[in-house]
Amino acid sequence: MTDNTQPPIVISSLDADRLDELLEGLSAADFPGRAELEAELARATIVEPQEVPDTVVSMNSTVRFRVESTGEVFNLTLVYPKNMDNSGSKISILAPVGSALLGLSQGDQIAWPKPGGGQLRVRIEEILYQPERAGDYHR
Repeated sequence: MTDNTQPPIVISSLDADRLDELLEGLSAADFPGRAELEAELARATIVEPQEVPDTVVSMNSTVRFRVESTGEVFNLTLVYPKNMDNSGSKISILAPVGSALLGLSQGDQIAWPKPGGGQLRVRIEEILYQPERAGDYHR
């Protein structure tokens, strides 16, 4: 049995505004996942930055994940494209998984594409850093 219901998501008004600006500057050709990110933003509950729950993935959050099948744990920071680098520790909001992460909560699971095809079930274990929780509202 597959559960196709999407978990509820919460996004800060600051992130929503910045993502709207980002999307306005991109064509569908520049960003094939545009429709999916727009759909996520459309279904999100938008709250003031100070009201974002501590357990929600917001932009610039660092998240600990666990691969359900292997128990492997890894950490990634969700960033805007301009903040991407080659460290391997960041994921762009424009990546399909990045778009899927925004607004999810600790304990939620998502399907993560495997290199070479297929998917892994990945669980959000912990939000290690969240700007809103740290009082960083103007990043």
